[in-house]
Amino acid sequence: MPQDETLALVRRYYGAFNRADWPGMLACLAEDVAHDANQGGRSTGKPAFSRFLAHMERCYREELRDVVVMASADGSRAAAEFVVHGRYLSTDEGLPEAKGQTYVLPAGAFLEVNEGRIARVTTYYNLQNWLRQVGA
Repeated sequence: MPQDETLALVRRYYGAFNRADWPGMLACLAEDVAHDANQGGRSTGKPAFSRFLAHMERCYREELRDVVVMASADGSRAAAEFVVHGRYLSTDEGLPEAKGQTYVLPAGAFLEVNEGRIARVTTYYNLQNWLRQVGA
């Protein structure tokens, strides 16, 4: 996949995220997408990713700002850097109690692209920073 198409795909994916357009996000993913959540395990497949999105929608309201996307020359790999502006809505298991706290958190992701779809998403952010911001 050409580099410019990979850049457009990743921008479309994060644009759908900011609109809470979960079907639009899922349309950007390979059927067997590998998802590595920050400091968590790997889940595989669109059904698992869809469950992750439902969980996130229940617990958090987030918008990504200052999104910068980069891609390898052959379009097989991409990276995105962004700032998460969020609100903690509902207590997530194993985390502090949610009371509507807001947070601003630098984050990034590495993505693998195969046959015009995102085949892997690996997301990173500083969990200790987030915990401080929500009052842990």
